[in-house]
Amino acid sequence: MENTPKKYNIEERLIGFAVMILDLADQLPNTFAGKHLGGQITRSGTSPALNYGEAQAAESNNDFYHKLCICLKELRETQICLKIIDQKGMIKKEISIPALQESGELVAIFVKSVASAKLRKTK
Repeated sequence: MENTPKKYNIEERLIGFAVMILDLADQLPNTFAGKHLGGQITRSGTSPALNYGEAQAAESNNDFYHKLCICLKELRETQICLKIIDQKGMIKKEISIPALQESGELVAIFVKSVASAKLRKTK
């Protein structure tokens, strides 16, 4: 057995985040607010994984940069939605806190990725 570190896979992490968000959306109350935020977070929380997949097949550095920017935008939207859900007390903290932590980490990763892609785009 090798002692090499496991390669970091952002695609798998984004897929895991999408699943986490879908599970969270299923826990929201069957109210007007719950349905509204559930639909919103389902779209924005699954979008980064899908757009990251598109970025992997980008036709140019500009296209790659654009797709990463969409991922970041959607992650930020999801993070705000999670904060609203958490502050409203719509789900248990055991569900909201891990999702908020993961969204924060993914936003930080994509802020750096977008900055790096911007440098490559201008070359």
